[in-house]
Amino acid sequence: MTRAILQRVRTGHGGEPAAAGAGRSAVDVSVIVPLHDCRPYLDRCLTSLLVQRVDKEIIVVDDGSTDGGGELADLYAACHPGIVRVVHQEGSGGAGRPRNTGLSVARGRYVFFCDADDYLGPEALERMLAMAERNGSDIVLGKIVGHGRRAPVSMFQENAERVPLEDSAVYNSLSCFKLFRREMIERHGVRFDEKLTVGEDIVFTAHAYCHAEVISVVADYDCYHLVDRPDGTSIMQRKGSRDPISWMRMIRRPIELVAAHVQPGPLRDHLLRRHLRLDALAHLGRSFLEAGEIERKEIAAEVADLCERWLTDGVRERLPPVDRHRIAALEDIDRLVRLAHIESAAVRRELTGLRWDAGATALTVSGRVALDALGTAGRPELAVDGVTLVLRPRPDGEPPRADVVVPTAGDGGEITGTIDLTGLSSGVWDVHVAVECEGIVRTARLGADRDGTIARPEPRVVGGTIVLPYFTRPHGNLSIDVGGHVLTVPGTARLTRSHWAAGHRLALTGEVTVGRHRPVPAGPRAVRRLVWRDRHSGRELYTPVTAGPDGGFTARTAAGRTAAGTWDAYLELDLGGPPVRFRVEAAAELIAPARTWWRGTVRRTAKPYGTAGKGRLSMVVRAVPLRTLVRRMLR
Repeated sequence: MTRAILQRVRTGHGGEPAAAGAGRSAVDVSVIVPLHDCRPYLDRCLTSLLVQRVDKEIIVVDDGSTDGGGELADLYAACHPGIVRVVHQEGSGGAGRPRNTGLSVARGRYVFFCDADDYLGPEALERMLAMAERNGSDIVLGKIVGHGRRAPVSMFQENAERVPLEDSAVYNSLSCFKLFRREMIERHGVRFDEKLTVGEDIVFTAHAYCHAEVISVVADYDCYHLVDRPDGTSIMQRKGSRDPISWMRMIRRPIELVAAHVQPGPLRDHLLRRHLRLDALAHLGRSFLEAGEIERKEIAAEVADLCERWLTDGVRERLPPVDRHRIAALEDIDRLVRLAHIESAAVRRELTGLRWDAGATALTVSGRVALDALGTAGRPELAVDGVTLVLRPRPDGEPPRADVVVPTAGDGGEITGTIDLTGLSSGVWDVHVAVECEGIVRTARLGADRDGTIARPEPRVVGGTIVLPYFTRPHGNLSIDVGGHVLTVPGTARLTRSHWAAGHRLALTGEVTVGRHRPVPAGPRAVRRLVWRDRHSGRELYTPVTAGPDGGFTARTAAGRTAAGTWDAYLELDLGGPPVRFRVEAAAELIAPARTWWRGTVRRTAKPYGTAGKGRLSMVVRAVPLRTLVRRMLR
């Protein structure tokens, strides 16, 4: 029976490419799957494609599989006629030819390429297609996540309806795992280079970027799952797949496409920078150290030739200092080796001291810093020329904030720096050390390696703003939360007196302090208001507060205007970040008694009390109509 099914599939669903699409209407997305000896992964891949909620076709191009993968694809085509199509061809040795074959028979308005050992998230095509339809996109990048393999991240920080190719990170991603408008692909003759077994998708995608008018990014959903094969049989896992010489010779083709289709200027410089930095100069790093003497000369010669042809002043300005140093040293192999040692060296840093200064407005940081070159044979001594502390703000919107650089003093690897906290804006700042060696700056987080006696400093209020130094979890690096954005602000609001005033107003007197072990009074500008929050509905009522310089506060709540319910009391403070709320603590003997009064024919009762256990101030308000009272009496 299986043989009969396969025969029917091959005659009806998997024959010659020219006949495969005859008489069929277009679909939204054609998913092209090159297949070569991936049978163990094919079920997961095709299942993930079949569940996509878009009008689609799945074109599996069997490129000479010998493990039964082609037969499995045929069974899928038999079970899903009109959706799964299979084309069988002789093995080509790479993914370029089967992808081109899939393009030649595709009918979709968009095409998406998925390798047979990878898979899609259930909503991937739906989200990417919706993005493309809203914006008329030519290319849509969907977030890629790696499973045992590295995945690009710089271009997936946030969704982007329309992202410019220039001055964005999208060109850093040159894999073909994207949604492409097929009309754009066909109009410009964009195809995979069938001569290449590695890098054929870079040629395709670079060419497509050159003609894309609208590029979009879906970053809030895991669209494409990039899988590492445990058996190491994929092309990119084979030894030598990233051979520096072969890679740089391959990369000339996409560079030539960029030069042919993009006019000289900032955009071309931006694209060429990516290739020179990531595809050429990167080979002068750790892999350069691992190469032999003859291979080092060959690598340097290839890099020099690429730079001679494509390094413009605009590209040079966009390169980091280490790459500019490398370009200047391309004829000096020994200098290139030393630069590679500096760039790949381990930044050894230990936090040895952390304390507030006498005025409690600055944090003094002490530590030990050094650079250790990797390897043993020929490992050079690397002398540190200078160390600074770098406070890097976490992204919190636009415009982005600049790093704050703090100089340090010391010698012999011992450094001390003082961070003036009055100059830091509200937000979370991560503390790094920046180590300079021969004009190259290496940066690393500080704090994970520290003396066991170092404790987290107490929070302090600096200029009306709460400052909370802390060690991150799980890595234990030093950060500073200015304003209480990620940490809970410690403090206490305590009732010292309460009584009933005219107008059924509950008068409260108390004091508020900030801190844990050494609390200090909150300043009068910090205290905002008293908040009563209904425990069941979440509704809030606000009472103005009068605050004094010693942390004292007074407030009068109009209980007569408070709706029936159970209300919990909070004191709200402004400490330079999100509003901070402390539950008002109250000893039972300090709480005013219940009060009852009539408003028309309604009897109202307000009963302040301290909650069980922690003794926090709450108030129960009841409103009972006269008829309800009478009914209760007559029962």
